[in-house]
Amino acid sequence: MTQGVGFDDLNCVKSSYGKLFIVSTPIGNLSDITFRAVETLKNVDIIACEDTRNTKILCEKYDILTPLISYHKFSESQKTTVLMDRLKAGESAALVSDAGTPLISDPGVKLVEEARLAGIDVVPVVGASAILALLASIPRGDESFKFIGFLPRIAKQIENLLKSNRAENLIFYESPNRLLETLSIISNMQNGRKMAIGRELTKKFEEIKVDTVENLLEYYNTHVLKGEIACMLYALEENNEDETFILEKIELLKGLKLSDRDIAGVINSLYNLPRNKIKEILLNKKVTS
Repeated sequence: MTQGVGFDDLNCVKSSYGKLFIVSTPIGNLSDITFRAVETLKNVDIIACEDTRNTKILCEKYDILTPLISYHKFSESQKTTVLMDRLKAGESAALVSDAGTPLISDPGVKLVEEARLAGIDVVPVVGASAILALLASIPRGDESFKFIGFLPRIAKQIENLLKSNRAENLIFYESPNRLLETLSIISNMQNGRKMAIGRELTKKFEEIKVDTVENLLEYYNTHVLKGEIACMLYALEENNEDETFILEKIELLKGLKLSDRDIAGVINSLYNLPRNKIKEILLNKKVTS
């Protein structure tokens, strides 16, 4: 199929190897696909996809007849070998995920690494992304953000992540089954922290909410959660709320007869708050007492 494809991206005459196309697909609304993506999927020799059943729906809508091969996290190693053999034989291949842009918390890293090492061209065909859709739809005072994929599954690991990233806008994916637990963990650690949640993005029941974690927890406790979820946890700013929070913890630890040094160490360790600020508040508390 590669011979006589008729558009520049698939002109493999320059090399004996084929090309690997990383193709973005819709994240919900099937109309959110580029002309170039459809053309690419129609003209490659094979499409590697997470779930052939999902990709088949897209292919049927756009009359894409290209053969499909499953490529997911459980078959990544085996199917990478299969695809590399075909690419080296001069065939072209497209990699797609179930939704959005491949390799962003989806399989494909191994294939791209091996293709590049072998000198095979890897061509991005850009399009939809849940993370970018959320970022474009919410207020942000700071342009910077840190993408962490999916949160860890262990509560302690989430807590450590929160402690070490207080000053970062954190972008991540979450599942409907885990969202309430995640909100509860954040609320218990960082009361009042602001968060944006995008659910069912680009679909009929799309919902984007921006509020404190506590209010979001209350809201989603009474609403059915479905669909993929993209989140941004806003950076915590150093302000009077932090001071009030520290004072509360100081009072609690004072009851345990701890020294000021120990109190500063405990609060710093648990909440990743600056030792200097804790010591300053302790000193001011002594002066005003």
